[in-house]
Amino acid sequence: MSDTLALTCQKHLFRLPNNIHYLNCATRSPFSLRVEQAGHDALTQQANPFGLHPDDFFSGAVRVRALFSALINNPDPDRIAVIPSVSYGMGVVARNLSRKPGLQAGQRIVLIGDEFPSDVYAWDRVSKELGLSIDVVSMPSRSEDASQPLGERWNERLLNAIGPDTALVVVPPVHWMYGTRFDLEAIGERARSVGAWLAVDGTQSVGALQFDLQAVQPDALICVGYKWLMGPYSLGLAYYGPAFDDGIPLEEGWANRLDSNQFHRLTEYQPAYRPKAYRYNVGESTHFIQMPMLEAALTQLNDWKPERIQAYTSMLLANAWPILETLGCRVEPVNGARGRSHHLVGVWLPEQADPMAVSQALQARNVSVSARARVLRIAPHVYNTPDDVTVLTDVLQEVLR
Repeated sequence: MSDTLALTCQKHLFRLPNNIHYLNCATRSPFSLRVEQAGHDALTQQANPFGLHPDDFFSGAVRVRALFSALINNPDPDRIAVIPSVSYGMGVVARNLSRKPGLQAGQRIVLIGDEFPSDVYAWDRVSKELGLSIDVVSMPSRSEDASQPLGERWNERLLNAIGPDTALVVVPPVHWMYGTRFDLEAIGERARSVGAWLAVDGTQSVGALQFDLQAVQPDALICVGYKWLMGPYSLGLAYYGPAFDDGIPLEEGWANRLDSNQFHRLTEYQPAYRPKAYRYNVGESTHFIQMPMLEAALTQLNDWKPERIQAYTSMLLANAWPILETLGCRVEPVNGARGRSHHLVGVWLPEQADPMAVSQALQARNVSVSARARVLRIAPHVYNTPDDVTVLTDVLQEVLR
């Protein structure tokens, strides 16, 4: 498919019934037929593993590293590690924070408010061990300076929090609950100017929103595979930059060592790791069944292109926002890298509305979204149709009026 052509609905590539309105990719992506078939093929192959070669333990991940690197504009696939979860990926950052040049007790770890737990729990122990404090930059109140969009104010508040005493900044491109975007290029520049590390949780954006690694220059980028990468559960990918070269892994896996594909020499114990991020691979990173599924998903995403996914989801929901605003709902405006995304949108319900009751009413009509606090999280993808959005708005009009 040409990069210049607008995406049309891709529902024919998924096994989604017409009466199911799945607007919830932020919770979990459905498998495409292509990914499903890759899983079936891998299962069939594993039923008879005769002829398996040592290099087969590594080749699938090599292809996946290259595909993921193409998706994020990373020129060096050797900087990609295979991980099982965000907590594991952030655990690597926490494990190596003590090695950061110039780190001193009393410095701060800067987080954003209402962040996903895996991006919060990672720092409790290490902050105590290293004498660091945790600075949470909360979302501004809507009553504060309402003339300026909330996303703009939150970004400014975060940038102002990054100073000479900042050791680490942890931030996503898109807030997992609210859909608010963070200007990672500006945040990365500010972090570098004060010598702070930048760790990005790209789980709720990479694959559906363009991410330019060379422009952002994070020290770490961590993504799980089962949301916007559209792959299987318990398999993810992480980029670790030069700050993590020669670092300390969470595990001492045999496959992460030099010459580990030479099975006849495995008891000639090798102290040296494979280059760059390989030392951070989770054990049993081959994933004979899941890796081909992730490979199929990444191949498809590189064809679709994140910028075209954004354009499709923007078009899909364009007519819904005026309807929801008449019901008293609030949606953050589009404001570049400091506004809202199109693939994950937080809809603030009216004060009198019960988010769980609204969610249950939608579920009764086979509309799948997520209620997070007072926000209804709507997360469409290319498999969604205008009819999905029509049913969503019809139910909301019935419930909120």
